[in-house]
Amino acid sequence: MTVTSEVIVALLGLVGTLAGSFLGVVAANKLVQFRLKQLEDKVNKHNSIIERTYKLESRVDGLENDVKRLEAYHPPKPV
Repeated sequence: MTVTSEVIVALLGLVGTLAGSFLGVVAANKLVQFRLKQLEDKVNKHNSIIERTYKLESRVDGLENDVKRLEAYHPPKPV
């Protein structure tokens, strides 16, 4: 083999290595982006549940106050 053919083989090897590495990074990045999106969706669902729970707790507090006021005017009958 001559020097020029050795250089060509080395350059082709380099190009193949770079292309393989680049494609591997791109594939890994797509997977990471997909997993991040899934995690964001889960966090949004969780936050929605927390917000709904706070709203329900405030409504329950209001209802408890209403019951206490009604019991003051109309005491519950003994069972």
